[in-house]
Amino acid sequence: MKTSTQSAGSQPVVTRLLLACGAIGPLLFIVVFLIEGATRPHYRVLQDAVSALSIGEGGWMQITNFIVSGALVFGFAIGLRRVLPTSRGSTWGPILLGLVGLGLIGAGIFVTDPGLGYPYEASTIIVTVHGTIHSIISLFFVFIPLPAACFVLARRDAADPAAHGWAWYSIATGLLVVVFVVLTFVATALNGPAGLTQRIFLIVGLSWIAVLAIRLMGRSVPLD
Repeated sequence: MKTSTQSAGSQPVVTRLLLACGAIGPLLFIVVFLIEGATRPHYRVLQDAVSALSIGEGGWMQITNFIVSGALVFGFAIGLRRVLPTSRGSTWGPILLGLVGLGLIGAGIFVTDPGLGYPYEASTIIVTVHGTIHSIISLFFVFIPLPAACFVLARRDAADPAAHGWAWYSIATGLLVVVFVVLTFVATALNGPAGLTQRIFLIVGLSWIAVLAIRLMGRSVPLD
């Protein structure tokens, strides 16, 4: 196992900036969608998806939130690859988080479809090509890669006796995200509180990325 006496402050400036992106991007995304959801007229926080905030007047704010936050998460994935030496999780961890970043960007570019009450004049679900692409991107680039990244990096930490606490945190996060993703699909089908369940897994999963970034900013280089 490699060791290093370099301090976190000795990390290259570019690497530190990329790691900082991982702390800023996820928290920015959470704060913006919480504020937007609480202040948008006719928007139902408990039932309407976060993506619905991209629709209609003022939708540009959530679209921008998707793209900017996604770019920051993608930058963090690059920084993560720079600080992880070649060993367990060093390839798939950054790749999976890079997919999450790209997924957020794609979800901003391809706006979701209106339906079932939001915007307030929508009485049915309108299916469009861009809305379908949005759903596919969200599932395969965000909802699946996010918990997968938790499990991959948990496996890495499990090999280090000093990092078992981090491993359990990552496992718990991954499991919670999976459970609430499934609950979101069920709630959507039953016209239940899908907005609430979606917010839970987004806050839990994205906060994990931010905590991971902060942790790495305080570690020696390389992380081993």
